[in-house]
Amino acid sequence: MGKDIDRVRARSALETVKESPVIAAIALLPVLAVLGVVWWLTNWFVALLVLIVFGVVVVVRGRLLG
Repeated sequence: MGKDIDRVRARSALETVKESPVIAAIALLPVLAVLGVVWWLTNWFVALLVLIVFGVVVVVRGRLLG
């Protein structure tokens, strides 16, 4: 049953992105801004590490914030 809920959420999120890519761009803008600042202050490798760590945290915790 839990897998069905996750599939429904994933499908609805994909439909939202397809219908309104501007919403997805606005949601990703803070992440891209932080990544750009880290890249600018350090280098691309550190920015890549920050991106990977952020991705792992999102996957493990299952949510972006909170």
